Amino acid sequence: MRQIGLNALLTIISNFTFILITFKILRDLRLDYYVNKERQRTFRLFLILVSTALGFLVSQFFLNFIDSVRNLGYLL
Repeated sequence: MRQIGLNALLTIISNFTFILITFKILRDLRLDYYVNKERQRTFRLFLILVSTALGFLVSQFFLNFIDSVRNLGYLL
C-alpha cells in the first residue's frame, strides 16, 4: 500500500511541476503581443488551458518512461 501512495505522490508532484514549467515557457514566449487588448483575458485562459494540457502530456511521458525503466529489471 505504501508503494501506491508513493506513486500517487510522485504523479501529483510531476503533474504540477511540468504544468508550471510549461506555463512559464509559454509565458516567456510573449505571445500576448500578438493578441488584441480586448482579448487578453481570453488569451490568458487559453494559455492556462494549453499549458495544463501540454504539461500533463509531458508529465505522463516522463512517468511512463520511469515506469518502463523500472520494469526493465523483469527482462533479466
